This record gives sequence, structure tokens and C-alpha cells, in this order.
Amino acid sequence: MLKGQNLTMLTDFYEITMANGYLKSGLMNDIAYFDLFFRKVPDDGGYAIMAGLEQMIDYLDNLTFTEEDIDYLRGKNIFCEEFLDYLKNFRFECDVWSVREGTPIFPHEPIMTVRGPVIQAQFVETMLLLVLNHQSLIATKASRIVRAAQGRPVMEFGSRRAHGGSAAIFGARAAYIGGCCGTACTISDRDYDIPALGTMAHSWVQMFPDEYTAFKKYAEIYPDNCVLLVDTYNVLKSGVPTAIKVFQEMKPKKMGIRIDSGDIAYLTKRARKMLDEAGLEDCSITISNSLDEYLIRDVILEGAKIDSFGVGERLITAKSQPVFGGVYKLAALEKDGKIIPKIKISENVEKITNPGFKTLWRLYDKESGKALADVMTLDGETIPEDGEYEIFDPNAVWKRKKLSNFRAVNLRTQLFDHGKRVYDCPSIEEVKAYCEEQMETLWEETLRFENPQTYYVDLSQKLWDVKNKLIEEHNQR
Repeated sequence: MLKGQNLTMLTDFYEITMANGYLKSGLMNDIAYFDLFFRKVPDDGGYAIMAGLEQMIDYLDNLTFTEEDIDYLRGKNIFCEEFLDYLKNFRFECDVWSVREGTPIFPHEPIMTVRGPVIQAQFVETMLLLVLNHQSLIATKASRIVRAAQGRPVMEFGSRRAHGGSAAIFGARAAYIGGCCGTACTISDRDYDIPALGTMAHSWVQMFPDEYTAFKKYAEIYPDNCVLLVDTYNVLKSGVPTAIKVFQEMKPKKMGIRIDSGDIAYLTKRARKMLDEAGLEDCSITISNSLDEYLIRDVILEGAKIDSFGVGERLITAKSQPVFGGVYKLAALEKDGKIIPKIKISENVEKITNPGFKTLWRLYDKESGKALADVMTLDGETIPEDGEYEIFDPNAVWKRKKLSNFRAVNLRTQLFDHGKRVYDCPSIEEVKAYCEEQMETLWEETLRFENPQTYYVDLSQKLWDVKNKLIEEHNQR
């Protein structure tokens, strides 16, 4: 959530009508477990990146209904006074567990679980999904673009094309987690410590009588970091030669050119040759202009001479697939201390949910450190690391694979205990470093842009049995 904003009422209206209904039905204090997960990786990729956790925590930590909120709801003439009194004295009382921000995540895994009175656990659905779906989408796209750049820095340049202010701000944050080196969005630097970066616009060049005057004045003002935009008129005939002249005269400590149009591979190869022949081997070349992972990969394969990229609209909007598809589903109820698994049945197999209160494990190979598989178990189960552990192919359960010499890590940590926050968010730099570290545990086959190897996400035998039993009971009705 944006700093200083109360977004309690940023919710689907049916969350409020259901809450009122739970109270009037005597169900408001029944304990429910809700799982947050997603069903498909964007762009048909092999993985996604968990992002947005800090904003989700801030939202849960600041849930409160104002007098204005209560007056608005009373004016709808459908909510009972008992319910409005409850909201007036609302205090968040749920337990919450989540995967750490920056973790590679996979379809159907319980990324987050909320346990508590159903009137509260249900209500928070909209905002949790809003934050996860947006930031995880952008972090995932950024990760793909950064990998395509093969070690070259990628700057997020999409603020002006984002779908609103918060999308620009938190999109920059998510892109940084996904691997970008910084953003053009100044407020994201001020409020969220995402490094602000930028050069100049074409209008700067147009404001002066000619490119030489524009470039020289900029070099005078910014002698420590002078990056000149060379495609306002003609890249090779005037832009690059004029930049070379200014660099040779002014000798800035750090110098570079940016090209924002044209045939990237051709122009950068010619520009690199011109710069090198002028003795400016240290002058960098930055490219922008509607880039994505595929264009970046292709121009590098064509031998383009590029030191860094500025990526805008196709990153900040995740243009190729702008929906993440996270969902929030009831997984269990709790009666007298006993957990009662619940399942959603669907004719669409991928929409059948995994019941019960679960633990999510990642199995890492002890020798290579690579992630071998994720396993969902019922709460309280452990995964023995001695001997072999058998998992099933996610696309064909009759295919089995035996794992050995691995370590099992519980991917989730508790964020709230009966409404009290028990988790301190790491800094954005720590989240970014953790994400980079965890990406190194994925196999190259999982990282492919096209036809990636499907990562194993399995159910323990006990969880599998519970799921099958509930399906069979449903079929017998």
C-alpha cells in the first residue's frame, strides 16, 4: 500500500456482504484457512517470482474502518447495526504464513495461508490478491528480461506507460526485486529505496540551437555522469560524432550514449566502432525503445554492442501477458481444535484445489545446491532426508522419480500470530540479493523462455490420500 494510505475499503463489495452474512448466520468466529496460490506461470515460463509481501503485511497491519467507512456502509441500507459496530471496533486477529519475498514460486503452491475468524480471513482476499498479482507479475517479467540481457544492467523506464501511479511505484519495486538495477521513477527511490536513474529526453536536445550546444551544456552540468541521447536527428551522421566531440573537449568522468530508435544491432555496432576509433573505449552504449526479453536476446545474438538497457512499457505492463492469475481459496475449517479439510471441485482439473492446512517444502540437492522439487504436506508432516523420497511427475502421476542426498527446507514463515505481526521485512537490497541467490538454484531447463522443463510440485502421500478421499466423497453424493 502507498505510505500513509488506509486501503481497508479497497475490496470487492461481496467481501463486505459476505462478512455481514457470516455475522448474521452465527459463523463469524468460525476458524477458516484460506490459501493464496496461482495456476499458471506468465508467458508460459518455467517459474514466477514472489513479490509484494511488504505491502501485503503493511495492509494487514493497518486494517481499520474509519467513521467515514461506517457511514458509507450504513448508507447502503443493507448492513445490520451489529455488523457496523463490529467494524467500528475491528482488530485483525488472524495467523498468516507466507513464502519469502523474492522466492521462485510455482503453480498451485500455497504461497500464503491466512487462518482466523472467517469474517476476517475472507475479507482480506481482494487486497492480498491485488498486491501479489501485480508485483509478482512484474518481478517475473523483469527476471526474464534481465536474464536475456546476459549480465548487462537493465533499467526500468516504464513509469509513463504504467496503469496508474501505484502501478508505476510498485512496478519499479517489483522490477528491482526481479533483477533490474534501478528505475526512472523518482518517488520509488524516495519512498522505497529503488535507485533512481535517467539521462535526458529529446526535448532537451531540441531546446538548444543544435546538438553540440545541447550536449556541451549537459556535460557542463553533469561532468561526473554524462549520458547523451544521440538519436534526436540522425544517430550516425550527427548524434554520435557530436557526442564524441563533446566528450573529447569536456572529458566527463563517466560518459555514455543512448539510442532510442532505429536498427539497434546495426546502429550500436557502427557507434561502437566510431567511439573506439576516437579513443573512447570507456564510453558506454545504452539502448531503449519498446524492448522485451525476446528483442534483447535477438539483438545480442546479432552482435549488437550494448552495455545496458532501458526497458519501459513491455516491462511495467507485462505486455505479453498482463495477468498473473493468483487466487484465494478456502482450504480448511477448524472445529474444536480439529482441522477439517475442504476442497473445491471443478470439471477443469487444474481448478481442483489442494485441501487442508499445508506446509510447503523445497528439496535441494546437497551437492549442486539446485532445487529438485517442491512438496506440499499436511501440517505436522516432515520429509525424511535419509534414504530415498519418491515424487510424481506433475504432468503424469504414473511417472515416478526417486530423490536422495537432498535437504528439505520449509519455504514459509509466519508473519502474524493472532493478528500480531511477528515478522520484520528485510530491506529491498536483501530481498533482491535473496532473489538472485534463489534463482541460481533453478536448473537451466526450467529457465528456458520456450518450452521450459516443468518443475516438480508434488503432494505427500497423506495429502494425496486426503484429496482423493474428498473427491470420492463428492462423486458419491
